[in-house]
Order: sequence, then C-alpha cells, then structure tokens
Amino acid sequence: MRIAMAIEGPRITTATLRARPVGGTEAAFAVLAAAFARRGHAVEALAGEEPPERVDGVAWRPLAGGTGAPADMVISARVARHFEVLPPARTGRRGRILWLFNPCQYLRKPRHLWPILKAWPVAVTLGPYHDGTLSWWMPLSGRAQLPLPVAAPFDRPAAPIPQPPPPVAIFASNPTRGLDWLLDAWEQRIRPAVPEAELHCYTGAATYGGNARLAGRAAPVMARAAAMQAAGVRLLPPTDRHALARTYRGARAMLYRGDLGETYCLSLAEAQSAGLPCVVTPCGSVAERVVPGETGVVARDPVEFAAAAIRLLRDDAAWSAMHRAALARGPAPDGDAVAAAFEALAG
Repeated sequence: MRIAMAIEGPRITTATLRARPVGGTEAAFAVLAAAFARRGHAVEALAGEEPPERVDGVAWRPLAGGTGAPADMVISARVARHFEVLPPARTGRRGRILWLFNPCQYLRKPRHLWPILKAWPVAVTLGPYHDGTLSWWMPLSGRAQLPLPVAAPFDRPAAPIPQPPPPVAIFASNPTRGLDWLLDAWEQRIRPAVPEAELHCYTGAATYGGNARLAGRAAPVMARAAAMQAAGVRLLPPTDRHALARTYRGARAMLYRGDLGETYCLSLAEAQSAGLPCVVTPCGSVAERVVPGETGVVARDPVEFAAAAIRLLRDDAAWSAMHRAALARGPAPDGDAVAAAFEALAG
C-alpha cells in the first residue's frame, strides 16, 4: 500500500524523538509513519521545509514538495487543507483521512470547513471526549476513534518495581494546562500532609519546539514553580522519553488536573504504561487514560484530588496495588496497533 501523510509545523521524525523531548501529537505522527513503513508500506510524509530525507523507512519531504503519485491512503493531520498538497486517494473518500488532535470547534470556521467540504474525508478523533467536540453536521464520509500510539520505551512491558519509590510526584504536561492549580493543591494540602514529598515538574516550551507564545504565557507559572523549592517543588527541563521512563520508576504518582483542550494526554498513557499511578479529574479527556480506583484516581474536586495524592505518596500498599494494576493492563497501543486500525479504515 502507498500511504501519504501531511502535518503542519516543524518536521519531527523518529530520529527527533530519540534526540530530544517532543510534544505528544508530533511524536504520534512520526511513530505512525514509521509503523506504516515497518509494516511494508511505501510511506511519504510531508512536513516542514527541510530537504527530502529518509528516516526509518519513511520518505520525508517538505510540506509543499510531495511527489503527487496517487496513494491508497492519504492522511491530513489537524486540518483538511493539506489534502490540496497531498496526492489523490485511489479509493476516493474512504482513503482520505482527517486525523484530528485538538478540540474540533475550530473546524466550523469557513477556512477549515471549505476544505473538508471538498474532501469529504473520514475523521479520526482520539476518544469519546474528543469526538464529542466534533459537530454532527460536519461533511464527513465517516468517523472513527483511535488512540495516539506510544513511542519507545513505553511500547514495551515494564517490570514491577520491587520497593516503593520515595514520595515523589510528577507533572509532565504543558505548564499552561493546570500547573498553577496543581501548585495550589500542593502548597495548601499535599505538602503539609507529606512534608518530605517532592513535586518534580518536567515542563516548559522546549517540548513544543521552544514556542515563543507558549513560553510567554507560561512564564508566570514557571516562575512560581521555580520559587517553590522550599515547598519541595523542583522545576526541571523537559527530557526525552527514555529518561522519562527512568524517572517514572523513581516516582509514586503523576498528578494532573487535565484541561478542556486535552483530547488524549499521551504523557498519562506513557505513565500508565510504565506502571505509574495517576491522579486526575474529569476535566477534558484525562479520565479516559486511567481505570478509576485500580490504576489511578479520578477526583471530583481539589480536596479529593489532594487526598488521593497524599495516599499514594505515603501508603506503600496503595501505591503497590495501583502500580501492579497499571502494569497488568500492559503498554498503551503502539505504532503497529494504531497503524493496523488505520489500514482497516482505508479498507
């Protein structure tokens, strides 16, 4: 099968994933492209402005520089206008897939709606919450819900940790998505109950290509986190996924309120794959990543959130039960599993 894919923004390949921290959706695009190639397909991925290159079997080209040869499956990520630079799909509408990552209200704008109307693609969202943001009247030939694929090393089973780690909690998401709220909960409720606990925040604009706008919006909460060392808060730079996996094995919980803009949360999926219990709220999609009461807690309010965090930080039996339950679920879907689901969509 010949597959052509396109995404806006800088080019992120699987080689990039091995070299530095990368945001979840960009990582997923690269992982899926490489999985298609591994499964024997001819894959052309259009992204960025860099010269053509081949990485892990994928022919990467500039966004405006595809070969134009017809494809069996054509995937436009985020927006439908990329169908204009992608080749035609041999199977017509069924072979045109609009892979969506963000809440879908923006697709109602004429500049996004018109390309959808011309293409009539199959829309792929990331789960129930995300699908609920996609209007029922969109001119689509179908819709499906598929997870984001995890990258190595989170695609492999992890071994149980023999001894409970020290009372360390992790935040590893966009700093503008609830970090301020978490710092309030930490300062007012969690740290007073567990004075030896630490909150390690692996966050910053570096994960998102050093985005200047994000850095500006995040500056106040980043400064607040940096000033809370006396409360056990450690502000750390984002790191690559292999280093994160090692970090998760030395922590007791991932703490994340969630956000209305959070349509999947790959960092939670990775944490659960590593056996790290997670405490979340029903905000956005994050509750979809845990099994409530087994691999994590979906807290209804800040008091319940803090109580769950405190329990995991100081109760070895509670931590061990959730750690082993998360490992028993096995790794989150990897590139091969998600690639197979896309292949089935295209027939």
